[in-house]
Amino acid sequence: NVILTINADLQKAAEDALAGKTGAIAAVDPRDGRILAMVSSPPFDPNLFSRSISTSEWGELINNPSRPLMNRCIQTMQPPGSTYKLITAAAALGENTITPESSFFCGGSLNFGARPYRCWRKAGHGSVALERGIVESCDVYFYQLGILLGPDLLYRYARAFGFGDLTGINLREEKKGLIPNSGWYQRRYGIPWQRGESLSIAIGQGANLVTPLQLVMAYASLANGGTLYQPFFVKQVKTADGTVVKDFSQRVRGKLPLSAATVDYLKECLYKVVNTPSGTGTRAHIPGRDVSGKTGTAQVINLGRGSRSPRDSELQDHAWFVAYASKDDPRIAVVVYVEHGGHGGSASAPIAHTVISRLFELEASGV
Repeated sequence: NVILTINADLQKAAEDALAGKTGAIAAVDPRDGRILAMVSSPPFDPNLFSRSISTSEWGELINNPSRPLMNRCIQTMQPPGSTYKLITAAAALGENTITPESSFFCGGSLNFGARPYRCWRKAGHGSVALERGIVESCDVYFYQLGILLGPDLLYRYARAFGFGDLTGINLREEKKGLIPNSGWYQRRYGIPWQRGESLSIAIGQGANLVTPLQLVMAYASLANGGTLYQPFFVKQVKTADGTVVKDFSQRVRGKLPLSAATVDYLKECLYKVVNTPSGTGTRAHIPGRDVSGKTGTAQVINLGRGSRSPRDSELQDHAWFVAYASKDDPRIAVVVYVEHGGHGGSASAPIAHTVISRLFELEASGV
C-alpha cells in the first residue's frame, strides 16, 4: 500500500476550481514540502491506459492543442511575471543595494536607451518605496532595481530560491526552467549582456522561465522562514499487513541567503498585497486567515489596440498567483497558473482563495 501526502478533498476542490481552464495548481505544506494537491488542466482519462488504447483515442490525445498529457505543474515553463519581483526585492535587500526606504519616481514609464519601459499603471505611481512597490506591483520601481543589480546578482538569488534547477520531486520529465545571466547571454547570442535586458528580467519577463512547482516552493521557503524543501507526495509504503517498508520525510535543499529581519519584512509586504485596499491580490483575502501572496501577469505578446482577431485569446497574458496562509503559522502554500487567463489578480487569485478556504474548512471539520 502506498500512502500519499495528497489531501483527496483538497485535490477535488482544486480540480473543480480549475475546471474548464488550461493551467495548473500546486499546493504544498511549507513546513516540510509535502504535496497537498496537484492539478494539471485539461485532464485526461487515465483509464484509457488500463487497456490497449485505440489509435483514434491516442490520436485525440496527442493532437489536442491543449496538450492534456503535459503535466503543467512540472513541465510548463513560462515567465513568472510580477511574482518574480519578490526575488528582485530579496536580492536588493540581501546585497544592501537599497533599504526599504529607498524611493524611485514612477511617472508611468522609464526611459532607458532608445525606448520607454512602461509601468502597468499608465498614470504612474509617483514616489515609491519598496513596500508600496511590492504591494502595488510598480514596474518602474523594479526596473530601477534591475539596473542596479544586473543579471548575475539576480541569477544568484534566483538560484537560492530554487529557480533554474529541478525541485527534486520524484516525477519524470520535470523541467528546470531558465534563469539567465551574463554568461548564458554571451553563449546564446554571441554578444555581451545588453543592459536593457536587466529591466525585463527584474519584473519576471525576458528570458526568465519557471514552472508552477518551482514558484510555489520558492514562496513556501519564505513562508517558513527561509528553508527550501524538496517536494514529495509519497508518505509511506506498507505491506498488506501494515508493516512499514519505507517512510518518506522532509529533505532540505537549501537555505535562503537572507537575514531573519529581511524575511520578516518581505513577508509583511506579501501580507499587505492581499490585505490592503491598494494591493493587487485582494481577491484572495480570507477574513481571519491572514493570506499573503503576489500576483503576476506574464506577457505573451503586445496586442496593442484596435480590432482583435479570432485568435487573440491565444495571445492573452498568462495569469499567476502564488500565496500562503496563515502569515505566522503557514500550513499551505499554493500557486495558480491560468494559461492565457489575463491578469493574475482577477483570474488566479480567486482560485487560490477557493483552495486555501477549503483547507481551513477541512481542518475545522477535523478531516
